Amino acid sequence: MKNVIKKIYRKSNQIFSCLIIGLLVSAVLNAAVCQTVEVSGSSMEPTFHDGNKLLMEKISYRFRFPERFDVIVFPRNGNYFLIKRIIGMPNETVFIDSAGNIFVDGQVLEENYGMEEISDAGLAGKTVTLGDNEYFVLGDNRNASMDSRSEKIGNVRLEDITGKIMR
Repeated sequence: MKNVIKKIYRKSNQIFSCLIIGLLVSAVLNAAVCQTVEVSGSSMEPTFHDGNKLLMEKISYRFRFPERFDVIVFPRNGNYFLIKRIIGMPNETVFIDSAGNIFVDGQVLEENYGMEEISDAGLAGKTVTLGDNEYFVLGDNRNASMDSRSEKIGNVRLEDITGKIMR
């Protein structure tokens, strides 16, 4: 009977140790590799809706640069995070004309993410020139999004990008 109790005790210690290790691995993965984020508002409709829970991975941009049309997460004023789509890449120019057409380096951008014609070009009503590590971002719901067209947001620096939304 004593041997049976010792075996049970050892097994329970092993299970407890595995549980603790699992929780630690999960915490490290969440902090360093991926995290759940929740959409607040309508700026990314119809792609993402208010209340959607999305998975943001945080590691790929350590090994490669963001690409056009990636949906990224970045902080705003340290209070909360924004989710937007990359339209303009480093060293490019972005311009939005009065008809709502988006021009990147003088060429009309072929994309199908925007919900509607842009009614306010904001800062991009004049040509915006991106720096070496800057990105121009827009929400998919173009007329209900605070994005790079606004002085409050402007161009997003590479070092400010927290992660990429996984699909």
